[in-house]
Order: sequence, then C-alpha cells, then structure tokens
Amino acid sequence: MAGRYDSNPFDEEEVNPFSDPAVRAKATGPSNYGGGAFFTTNPGSVPAATNSRLSPLPPEPADFSYDRGATIDIPLDSTKDLKRKEKELQAKEAELKKREQDLKRREDAVARAGIVIEEKNWPPFFPIIHHDIANEIPIHLQRLQYIAFTTLLGLVGCLFWNIIAVTTAWIKGEGVKIWFVAIIYFISGVPGGYVLWYRPLYRAMRTDSAFKFGWFFLVYLIHIIFCIFAAVAPPVIFKGKSLTGILPAVDLIGDHVLVGIFYFIGFGLFCLESLLSIWVIQQVYMYFRGSGKAAEMKREAARGAMRAAL
Repeated sequence: MAGRYDSNPFDEEEVNPFSDPAVRAKATGPSNYGGGAFFTTNPGSVPAATNSRLSPLPPEPADFSYDRGATIDIPLDSTKDLKRKEKELQAKEAELKKREQDLKRREDAVARAGIVIEEKNWPPFFPIIHHDIANEIPIHLQRLQYIAFTTLLGLVGCLFWNIIAVTTAWIKGEGVKIWFVAIIYFISGVPGGYVLWYRPLYRAMRTDSAFKFGWFFLVYLIHIIFCIFAAVAPPVIFKGKSLTGILPAVDLIGDHVLVGIFYFIGFGLFCLESLLSIWVIQQVYMYFRGSGKAAEMKREAARGAMRAAL
C-alpha cells in the first residue's frame, strides 16, 4: 500500500495514450456502426499528446508573513515628551486647586454675611420657588412648616374656585365686574401670600430670626382676616358677589341653583382655610414664646427705639 504513494503526484510526466500497443491496435481497427465502417484512425495522423502541467501558484508578496506571533514596533513618546506632559498635568492640577480654594473662600464669605443662595426647585415640573423643608427646616418644626405650606396651597385653591363660581354668576347675568374683581383677588393673593407671609415664616424657621417671626405674625393676621371676610362676603363690593361667601350664596340660590351651590362650596373652602390658618398661627406663636424669641424681639425693639432716640 505504501508503494502507491511513493511517487510525487505533482511530478512532470509525459502521458501518451497511444504508447500502449493494445490501445493503438484498437484505435487503428475498424469500428462498425450500423453494419459499415464508421471511421479508421491512422496512428501516424494522430499528433502526440502534449505534456500535462499544473499551473504554478502566484508568487507571494515580499512582505507577506505567516508568523502571527511576530511583534510590531510601535513608536513611543520619548522621555522628554513624557516629562513635558507630566509638567502640564501638574500645572493644570495646581490651577484647579487654586480655583477650588478661591470658590470655597467666596462661599465662606457669603455664609458669614448671612446670604443664602436659593435654587428654584418647586414645583418639580416647572420650578418657580425654592422649597426644601426636609433639608433646611429643623426636624421638630417640619410638621408645622408643612401645614403652613398647606394653608398657602389652600389659599390658591380657594381663590381659584372663587373665579369658577364668579364666572358662573357672570354667565347667569350678574355682570362682568365681579369677574374682574375675582381675577384681581387671585393674581394678587397667590404671589402676595407667598412673598408676604409664607417665605418670611420659612426663613424664620430656618434661621430662627425673631424679626422674621414678627413680620410673619403681622401679615398672617391680615391673611386670616381676609379669609374670614371672604367666607362671609358682606355686600360691600358689588354686593359681595365677587367672593363666594355665605351671604351671596343665600342670595343667589333662589334664582340660580347651580350658582348658589358653587358659592356654598366656596364658603366651605374659605371656612376651612380660616380654621387651619388660625391653628397655624397659634402653633407658631407657642413655639415663638417657648423658644424665648419674644423676649429677644422685645430687646431688639428696645435697642431700635434707643438708637432712634439718640
């Protein structure tokens, strides 16, 4: 079996099919097809077969290599370039440290001056005010602050419902003047409540300032008086129908039942707002007296009067 594979199959070999006498005799003999001679072949007329050769493979390129483990030389930065880059990084780091120290020094100066940078974060979908009770108000005052914030939102709800009720009264023929007055109540009461009494209370709770507590008490009393006035709605301005109080509700329910019901709902909202606001001012005052801020406020008032007299 091994002898069959001794020869190289790719050796050049001359192959002549007519070198065998038996093959040549068959080729020169007559071939009968259909009872007659079909053809005869003269061995002298058959040219010799050409040598069969395999075409050589194309030459490989000079830079082709099968050595996959060969390393590739990658030029690296010189030592001088590395030192230069290291110096640049050190210079940038020193500059960043200098800026950080400068920023910290400014923040300390602002904190010593009592200036607080307030970032607007409420409501989350459209921030217009700064409000972060959980992180800025002491934990024992957070519940009271949340309820005070509820009274601010309650004022917004009362004035908004007041617009709805007065709009229905206007549609039923009560005149457009009461609607304009209701709009004025809303656009002045909502931002006014936040600026005049809620923000002072928020800062008073955060900084424990006696002056801010005093300002809150003054303005919040006006807020409570307005809520009680709106709940009654005496016939002072346009017969009181610009506010959803009990008196216009009784007057309107006989002619327009739907308008009267809307005014009664507004009366209930203003009553609830008044009661909750009275509870808030009581609790704040109890804390104010218990923490000694009342005496501190009196001393500050006395010093102010003394300075004014001198």
